[in-house]
Amino acid sequence: MPEINAERVLADLHALRSVAAYKTGVHRPTLSAAHIVSLQWLEAELGAIGHETKIDGIANVFGFAPVSGPKILAGSHLESQNHAGWLDGPLGIVYALEAARAIHADPAFANCGVDVVSCCDEEGHFGSFLGSRSAVGELDDTALDAAKDRTNGKRMRDALAAAGFAGKPRHVVDPKRYIGFLEAHIEQGDWLIVKDLTIGIVTTIVGIRQYRITFEGFQNHAGTTRMAIRRDAGAALVRLAAEVDATFPAMAAPGTVWTVGRIDVTPGAPSVIPGHAEMLLQTRDPDNQVLDRLEAAVTKLVGDANSNGPCKVSIEQTRRTEPAVMAPLLMDAIRDAAEAHVPGRHQDMPSGAGHDAMVFSRHMPSSMLFVPSIGGISHHWTENTSDADIVMGARVFVDAAARLLKAAR
Repeated sequence: MPEINAERVLADLHALRSVAAYKTGVHRPTLSAAHIVSLQWLEAELGAIGHETKIDGIANVFGFAPVSGPKILAGSHLESQNHAGWLDGPLGIVYALEAARAIHADPAFANCGVDVVSCCDEEGHFGSFLGSRSAVGELDDTALDAAKDRTNGKRMRDALAAAGFAGKPRHVVDPKRYIGFLEAHIEQGDWLIVKDLTIGIVTTIVGIRQYRITFEGFQNHAGTTRMAIRRDAGAALVRLAAEVDATFPAMAAPGTVWTVGRIDVTPGAPSVIPGHAEMLLQTRDPDNQVLDRLEAAVTKLVGDANSNGPCKVSIEQTRRTEPAVMAPLLMDAIRDAAEAHVPGRHQDMPSGAGHDAMVFSRHMPSSMLFVPSIGGISHHWTENTSDADIVMGARVFVDAAARLLKAAR
C-alpha cells in the first residue's frame, strides 16, 4: 500500500495552525483573511503534485487528479469556529492531501487518483453546510443571497466579493466520477479515549433538530410589581427548560443529546421584569424515531405552558437535518485498514456532530474515519490529538483509500 510521510503530515497541520493562531488553537472564521490564506495554501500544495486546482465562487477548493482510472473524493474544511481548535477540519484536509500525494507517487496506482475538496463554511458562520451543499448542487442563488455572517451580519456575497471570488462559477461535482467520498475528523467526543481505541469507523451521522421557543410576557418594574400578577417571560423560559431536562431522559436513547444553546431575555436589566424571552433548543440522535418522540414531547410542553400561562409560549423549528447512514463498502475499507494497522483498536460508532460527509452521502457513497480527541474537547482552543494518533490515522486513511482504488481497477 502507498506510504505516507509522517513528518510531512504533522508539518502541514502545524503550518495551518500558524495561520491565525489563537492561544493553542486558531481563530479562522469563514472568509476571513486567514481563511483565504489557508485556501491558497491548499491550492498551491495540490498544484505541486500536478492536480488541476481552483477556488470556486463559494470559496470551495478543488484539486482534480489528472488520471482516467478510479478516483476517490476526499476532504473536509479549513475555517474554524471562533477562537477554537486547530484540528477540526484541517485534519481531514491534510489526510486527503496526503492520500493524493501518496497515490500519485506510487507506480502501482499510476492510473488512480484522489481528488481533494475543501468545503467552505462547514462551521456555519454564514449558514448550514453551504460549501458542501453547493458542491453537490443543493444550494441555489436565493439561499446564497440570504446568507449572512452570524457574528456581524455581513452578506456572504459581499464577503466573497471582498475575497476576490465575485462572479466565479460554483463547481458541482459529478458523483459518477467517484467511488465515493471519504472524510477524516477528530472525534470531538471522548469515546475513543475512554475505550483506549485509535480509530473510529463512523456508521451514522446524527440527525439534528433545532427549535426557537418564544415567551411573551409583560415588561414591568421589578420592585413594585407583585409576584402574583407578574408575567415574567424569563421565569417562564427557565421553567420550560427545566421541564425539558426532566422529561427527555425517559424518551432518549443512549446516544441522544439535547442542548439549550442560547437564551435571550429582553430588556435584560436587573430592575426590569422581562417581557420577552427566547431560547434555542437543539436535539441530536442517529434515529429519527427518537427525534420524533422528543419533538412531540417539547411541543406538548410548549402547548401546556401556553395554556397554563401567565405567558404566551410558541415554538418554531429552525433546523432539520436528517440522519446520514454511511456506505458499507467504504466502511469496510476503513475497518480493514484499521485492522491491518491497529488490530483490535478500532470500533464502529455514530458521529454526534454534523459533517460535510453527511451532505455528500445524499449523492454518493460516503464514510468517515475518526481519531481520538484528548479529553473529548473540541470547539475550544485546547482541542488536541496526540502526534502518534494523528500519524496512525493518516496511515489508516490512505490505506483505506488505496484499498478502494485497487478494488475498483
